[in-house]
Amino acid sequence: MKKIAILGSTGSIGTQTLEVVRENGDIEVCGLAAGSNISLLEDQIREFHPRIAAVWSEEKAEELKERISDTDTKVAAGMDGLLQVSTLADMEILVTAIVGMIGIRPTIEAIRAGKNIALANKETLVTAGHLIMPLAKENRVSILPVDSEHSAIFQSLQGNEKKALHKILLTASGGPFRGKKEEDLLEIRVEDALKHPNWAMGQKITIDSSTMVNKGLEVIEAKWLFGVDVDQVQVVVQPQSIIHSMVEYVDGAVMAQLGTPDMKLPIQYALYYPERRNLPGERLDFWNLRKLEFEKPDMDTFYGLWLAYEAGRKGGTLPTVFNAANELAVRLFLDREIKYLEIVEIIEDCMQAHHNIENPSLDQILETEAATYDRIHSRR
Repeated sequence: MKKIAILGSTGSIGTQTLEVVRENGDIEVCGLAAGSNISLLEDQIREFHPRIAAVWSEEKAEELKERISDTDTKVAAGMDGLLQVSTLADMEILVTAIVGMIGIRPTIEAIRAGKNIALANKETLVTAGHLIMPLAKENRVSILPVDSEHSAIFQSLQGNEKKALHKILLTASGGPFRGKKEEDLLEIRVEDALKHPNWAMGQKITIDSSTMVNKGLEVIEAKWLFGVDVDQVQVVVQPQSIIHSMVEYVDGAVMAQLGTPDMKLPIQYALYYPERRNLPGERLDFWNLRKLEFEKPDMDTFYGLWLAYEAGRKGGTLPTVFNAANELAVRLFLDREIKYLEIVEIIEDCMQAHHNIENPSLDQILETEAATYDRIHSRR
């Protein structure tokens, strides 16, 4: 019986992870953590019987305690709760599906406790990859990618030597505004940006996909996961989201992972690696597929992707600025306080104003995040 815990159990990745658990029947869920959706968390507790459940809000935690007082599940709150879930004694794999830099400390403590990480939290490696990857190596912990693109790269690397890798071909759907120019995006509404053509995801990542900032975060994440330079990661727009990513080797051979757009595949692969298991659902039908399209990304219109490459090349605290500015800007857009194009304008302003710190500590990373938020708030 494999034992796991999930940070972000009520979000898109968290709920799909629990679907994989439900379908396989041989995984024990030891711990769950969620933000504020305690109604869904209560349902999950009653179905999966975790030893501990954590909620970010103290108030919500108290309410949850009352709701599940007839169960044996302990309730914790805040960062302390996340850390308790992340370091459970006999838990083997921590699924980090929580959104934002809040996931860094729990991931670090889980690694120190010897837990393998099924990573769906981009911010952890984007901002602290220089801390996370050496720590994982030191503690002999596996970082197993859950993002569909990074899972595809991971799968395409199996059985080959890393030194044979020439470049990574990171695919992107292009989002709902593929082919649009800046003038077409002037009056984009929240509802427009949330209509992703292929994937069903949370609000934040869906907006990030529409700006292609999400692909920029993935470029930086790939740098750390696979030990490459950012310029060895080439973004290729593949509108059908059938090819999830590719690897080109030094001899010119290209290995790709193809499949239907279903996040349960990379989730299940991470949980059972290196074993492959049957996964119910739709299969690719090559007789009906007919063709696959490829395009070069438009980094003039979607220059958040270009900014990500700049942040990834320079490193230090600049990727933290890129990530933090985007997090707050997306939140402001979802709250209808700024226009769509202002998201990337805010990121660029914060990056230009920042004095970069090379090889930052965790405290410096978190201070940079706070300073970035302060700059955005002060200029509004």
